[in-house]
Amino acid sequence: MELQRRLIPGTLWPAILRQTEHALSCGALQPIDTQQSVIESGGVRFLVRQVSSLTRKEQQREQARKLHTEKRSHANPFLPYDPDLFVGDISDTHLALLNKFNVIDHHLLIVTREFERQEALLDLADFEALITCMVEFDVIGFYNAGMEAGASQPHKHLQIAPLPLGETDPPVPIEPLLSAEKHLTDLPFRHAFTRFDTDELTRADAAKLALSRYRTLLEAAGVGVVELDGTSCHATPYNLLVTRRWMLLVPRSQERVEGVSVNALGFAGSLFVRDAAQLDVIERLGPMTVLERVALPANT
Repeated sequence: MELQRRLIPGTLWPAILRQTEHALSCGALQPIDTQQSVIESGGVRFLVRQVSSLTRKEQQREQARKLHTEKRSHANPFLPYDPDLFVGDISDTHLALLNKFNVIDHHLLIVTREFERQEALLDLADFEALITCMVEFDVIGFYNAGMEAGASQPHKHLQIAPLPLGETDPPVPIEPLLSAEKHLTDLPFRHAFTRFDTDELTRADAAKLALSRYRTLLEAAGVGVVELDGTSCHATPYNLLVTRRWMLLVPRSQERVEGVSVNALGFAGSLFVRDAAQLDVIERLGPMTVLERVALPANT
């Protein structure tokens, strides 16, 4: 595919389909088979996918954690990227890659062209790239801010997955708990939430608007800021979820519960387990309790 410095509107989805077909044919893309079940908990029909090869993702995460511990956080696993996974240049600062070990079809990584650390706060360029993709087709965007939030690589990358996440409504399982009131939800853990008005993210200043809302959520959720090597980073790990309709931010206390890892999609109502034993953990505790344990106590 010819490189382009800016995504041409209307071309992202065809590019994803085309590159997916190529990557599957040459073996660069290695989808992970799953068995999906639905577990009701706290008013949400959680999707729980039991996957055959989460071990590979966990190995990536452990390798990234080791690099971080050894203060080699400038390791750059996305550059040089695998050209067979390259979808396109989103902007001058970000490019799109297929997720090599994808559980969800057409799962896309939005990666900074130059190295930035995954602990860094999101900036205007990040939101410009994210929204450029989000207006192309209905997706959920998400960010795992730090290893304790489920990040498996130290290089800054956002992610998008097509909606719906499952085969039944709503498109995002957690949505029944997101109130019609702009800033209210019924989630039993600390979080900050805002809605977007109709077509707000299609405005010319959509990225600036989203960045402003994101900063407000960081403050509301009590996520502090620390300077690391001259970069503004979070003081508390967190997950961020963004759709065309709302934005949700959840601070994290830990990455896993009884061996079950939780990333941002867990707070969308979509969990992943490695085997039957981990599925038993989810069933025994209940998905909402799992989220409560990896998050922080609800705002008082």
